[in-house]
Amino acid sequence: MTTVSDIYNMIEKLAPYSLQESYDNSGLNVGDMSAEVKSVLVALDCTAEVAREAVEKGFDLVLTHHPVIFRGLKTLSLENPAVILAAGGKNAISMHTNFDSAQGGMNDILCSMLGLVPGGALHEEHGVCCGYICDCGPVKVEKLAEKAKAVLGCKAVRFCGAQREVTRVGVCSGSGGSFLGDACERGCQALITGDVKHDVFVDAHNMGISVIDAGHFCTENIFCDFMVKALKERFPEIDAVTAESNYDIVEII
Repeated sequence: MTTVSDIYNMIEKLAPYSLQESYDNSGLNVGDMSAEVKSVLVALDCTAEVAREAVEKGFDLVLTHHPVIFRGLKTLSLENPAVILAAGGKNAISMHTNFDSAQGGMNDILCSMLGLVPGGALHEEHGVCCGYICDCGPVKVEKLAEKAKAVLGCKAVRFCGAQREVTRVGVCSGSGGSFLGDACERGCQALITGDVKHDVFVDAHNMGISVIDAGHFCTENIFCDFMVKALKERFPEIDAVTAESNYDIVEII
């Protein structure tokens, strides 16, 4: 019998929970470690739709990148994903910043998809690597942006310094705009990340470095295929699939 604990322990070997940031809430968010697991629903975020899909289709465990419970709950609303899962007798595990920083984790996958080879750490905090520096053949920023859009399935990619030719790139999945200074200090001519604020683009322009914003969802949704495959390889007896309701909820017109 496969239990929630068995899957938690698999994750611990893949992306040790000791790597997670102090503000994070990765791990068991809903349920019981001893509960039996015959099926796993994988998603980037546990939206209310994902939670209902798990309950309605009878999945035992929801596995997400972003925690189901991230900030403290003061009200147990019936629309809250954690409440939906708990009421339905389901379990939920998340693997957030520990997977971002793990060797072979999120940023390694992202670099591989972009055709980049991870070098040193883009940023280090308490000895934990956050993102990578990648050396590459001379390539224009516009071409890197086009590749990111194609391989990650982005609806849109924002970037600056389109015609700049670069040979060193910083890469950080999710929201890595705060690492612009690290990228510049480490000799990067471009930073590929998501959730870039306007002031970061302005700072980058003034510093002579390009920024490619491929979005938070698209730079991290790669988690789903990776974890479905990992679960099937480790636990061939269970059914693991990506949620049908796992999609980018942000619209662009």
